[in-house]
Amino acid sequence: MTSLSPIDLANALALVGVVILIAALLSGLVERSGVPQVAIFLALGAALGPAGLGALDVGLETPALHIAATISLALILFTDALALNLREAREHRGLALLAIGPGTLLSAALYGAAAWWLLELSAPAAAILGAAVASTDPVLLKGLLRRADLPPAARHALRLESGLNDVVLLPIVLLSLAVAQRGALSPAAWSQLGLDLFLLGPGAGVLVGLFGLATLDLMRRRIGVRRDYESLYSLGIAFAAYAAAESVHGSGFLAAFAAGVTIAAFDVELCDCFREYGETTAELALLLTFVLLGSSLIWSGVMIASGRVLAFVALVMLARPAIYLAAFAPTRVEPRARRLVAWFGPRGLSSLLLALLPVFAGAPEGPAVFQLASLVVLVSIVAHGGSLVWLGRRSSSAPAADAAGGPSGGGAANAETITVAEVQALLAAGAPLVPGDVRKEEALWESSVQAKGARRLSPDSAARDARVLGLPSDAWLVLYCT
Repeated sequence: MTSLSPIDLANALALVGVVILIAALLSGLVERSGVPQVAIFLALGAALGPAGLGALDVGLETPALHIAATISLALILFTDALALNLREAREHRGLALLAIGPGTLLSAALYGAAAWWLLELSAPAAAILGAAVASTDPVLLKGLLRRADLPPAARHALRLESGLNDVVLLPIVLLSLAVAQRGALSPAAWSQLGLDLFLLGPGAGVLVGLFGLATLDLMRRRIGVRRDYESLYSLGIAFAAYAAAESVHGSGFLAAFAAGVTIAAFDVELCDCFREYGETTAELALLLTFVLLGSSLIWSGVMIASGRVLAFVALVMLARPAIYLAAFAPTRVEPRARRLVAWFGPRGLSSLLLALLPVFAGAPEGPAVFQLASLVVLVSIVAHGGSLVWLGRRSSSAPAADAAGGPSGGGAANAETITVAEVQALLAAGAPLVPGDVRKEEALWESSVQAKGARRLSPDSAARDARVLGLPSDAWLVLYCT
C-alpha cells in the first residue's frame, strides 16, 4: 500500500477547504440567481485541471475518485430515503407510480435500446447507460423545488421522483454489471445474485436502521444525547449500513437507502439537524466529486461527439418530455405542472456515479459508458440550468401578486419563508394562525419582545413541541427566530 505524502495530504485538504468555502460564500448568489451550483464547481475543476492551473489531474483509476464517488452515492441514497415523506407518497401514490413507472423505467428502457441500436454497445452496457441517464439529480432539482410559484402537483411529482428513482435504477445497473462481467448466468447464479442484491443488502440496511434508532432512543432516555452529536449520528448510520451489507456480499448502496427508509417509516421525532447535516454533508461530497470530475474526466464526453452520439443525446433530452406528457395526460394535473415535470429531469452527479460503477468494476465498456453519460450531463446542465435561470428572471420581472395570494400567486403555503405582509393578509382574511417563537435562549435574554399570541417552541424540536401543546393541525404555524 502506498503512503500518502504530506504534500498530497495538504493538497487534498486544500481542495476540500476550497469546496466548502466557495459553496458557503456563493450559496446566497446561487439561490437567488438559479445558476446551477454544479456548473460553478465544474468550472472550478476545469480551472484546477490540466487545461488550467495544472494543480489537479484525476483519472478514472485515481483512488480518491473511487472513494469520493462511493461516499457520494451512498449518502445520496441515504438522504433521499431519509427525506421521503411516506405520508405524501401514499397520498400522491398515483403521481409516484407515474413518475417511477412510465417515467423512470420506460425512459431507461428507451435510452438503453437507443444506446444498443445507435451506439452499438453490448446489451448490458446499453442497459447501464440507459439507467444512468434516466436518473434525475436531486441537487439540480433543489433550486426548482424551493420556488414558491411551483405548482403543488409538480412539487410532489418531482420530489417523489428524485427520492425514489435512483433506488429503482440501481438494481438495473448492478444486474447488468453482473452479466457484463460473468456472461450468461445459470439459474443458481441468478438466484444467488438476487439474494445478495434484494435481500442481504436491504436487510442489512433495515437492521442497522432499526438498531440505530433503538440505540438513539435508549440513550436519549437514559443519559441524554447532545443535539450536535445527533446530527453526526445520521452519517454513522449511513456508513454502518453500507459496510454491513458489503461484509455479507450485498449492495452497500441499497443498504444505505433501506436504512434511510427505515428511519423515515418509523417517523421518530428527530432534531432537524439529523437530516440537515446528512444532506449538507452529502451535497459537499457531491460538489467535491464534481470538482474531481470537472478537472478533465467529464470533458472527455465532448471528445467522442459524433453524429450517432449527438443523436443519442438529443433522444435522451427530448424523449422524457414526450413520455411524461403522455403519462400525465389522463390525470387532472394542471397543464403547467405537467410541462414542468416533463421538462425538468436534469441529469447530474447521480447519472455520473451510476456510470462510474462499471468503470470501478473493470467492465470492458465502462469508460465508454462514462464518457457518453458525461456528455448527456453536460448538455443537461446547460439546458436545464439555463431553464432555471430563465424561470428566475421571469418570476422576478413579473408583477407581484397580492399579499393574500402569496408570492407569484402560489400562496404562502408554497413558500419556505413568509413575509410580514403575507402574515397580515392571512390574519385579515380570518385564517387560523399561530405564531411560534423559536429563538435560541441567547436571543430571548437579549430581548423580551414577543409576537402577540406567540407560543414558545424549542428551535430543535418545534414539531414535537407543537404536538405537545396541542396546537391545531389545520392552522398556519408561523415560526420566527429574530
